[in-house]
Amino acid sequence: MRAIKAYDTIVIGGGPAGLAAALSAFEAGAETLMIEREKRLGGILKQCIHDGFGIIRFNQALTGPEYAGWYIEMVKKRGIPLLTKTFVTEIEQRGDGFRLSLVNSSEGLYQVISKSIVLANGCRERTARQIFIHGSRPAGVYTAGTAQYLVNILGYLPTKRCVILGSGDIGLIMARRLTLEGAKVVGVYEAKATPSGLERNIVQCLDDYDIPLKLSHTITRIIGEDRVEAVEVSRVDQTMSPLKGTEQVIECDGVILSVGLIPENELAESLGVRIDPRSGGPYVDQSFMTGIPGVFSCGNALTVSDLVDYVSETGKYAGASAASFVKDLPAQELIPIEKNEADFLYLIPQCFNINAVEQRLILYFRSRENRENVQVKVLADHQVIYQQRYQKLIPPEMKRIEIDSCPKPLNGIRDLRVEMEEGAKCES
Repeated sequence: MRAIKAYDTIVIGGGPAGLAAALSAFEAGAETLMIEREKRLGGILKQCIHDGFGIIRFNQALTGPEYAGWYIEMVKKRGIPLLTKTFVTEIEQRGDGFRLSLVNSSEGLYQVISKSIVLANGCRERTARQIFIHGSRPAGVYTAGTAQYLVNILGYLPTKRCVILGSGDIGLIMARRLTLEGAKVVGVYEAKATPSGLERNIVQCLDDYDIPLKLSHTITRIIGEDRVEAVEVSRVDQTMSPLKGTEQVIECDGVILSVGLIPENELAESLGVRIDPRSGGPYVDQSFMTGIPGVFSCGNALTVSDLVDYVSETGKYAGASAASFVKDLPAQELIPIEKNEADFLYLIPQCFNINAVEQRLILYFRSRENRENVQVKVLADHQVIYQQRYQKLIPPEMKRIEIDSCPKPLNGIRDLRVEMEEGAKCES
């Protein structure tokens, strides 16, 4: 019978968050194992050949494979154990930690145990079936990530004339990529009245290539049997309902969907971890620990980030926290971090463990709507401990607040809140 190997920390996922988590857990002294279901480490970065990654983390613009390569090299130099082409089929919570059931082609089905777990599973794309487009199911409908894989990894051009539904960043980047490969991108159609992607991607990927962005428009029907022949596009009202009489048929042989990403949290849910419907990921405290002691979440499994640097940062702190948890086993006494739901799309962390005060408090948030001249304050027991003014806040851009050394009011506090005030002056 195969002996069950025991670890201090197991990191599930070998993308940018998992790599950073495994590295920091190992460097903190935890016996660490990293598990990745694909053959190669790096996650989605393997197919992101455009640059712009690592400006914060490495102070230079890297391609996705270059960014991942730096972390992979660091992990391999330290000899951190890792399993690739391995799936976690089940996690069982036990008194002394967690028992994980794994399966791969070399070992078959077997188990390992760990005192802590870092969930760095990443996210997945919404598909055509999840947005209810009318029509049959012809060839030529791809998610933006699938199209990116076909072009950048396989060297296959999946369409010669296409429309893109949704203005998410991957869709914007693929509009440029397909154009550079010789395809005609007729336009990008977004059901919302404002773009979903970053402004710099709209400029660099659409404006620079004369690709039109049509806001308050959506695809109402896909036309074609064996292959996409055309799409029907309609304007939508404020409730995103199609307006009759605005239909337009556009000939094309491909449809690229960039309609949102969903954090992967099936394993978290199987453990009973509470999921925040706003962020799509688990509720966590300032150490990125979920409501289940010993289970941590980071990266795009926690919430979809627009910068890979933030993905790695959450992985770094989650891994270090997991290693610290094994040594100290601090009890959780959580208070919610209050906010005005009308102002914030989401705020992470959602709660604060008053028994485990970290030396730094990092908050990530998105505004619910476009806002200008905004002051964001952090208050502990009604006292302002941090404030920052933003000239502009938009939902596609995640903002980060760091309080380097938490002042004494955070020790034993009973009320912690974040407020957003438009047009207010900063307090002295």
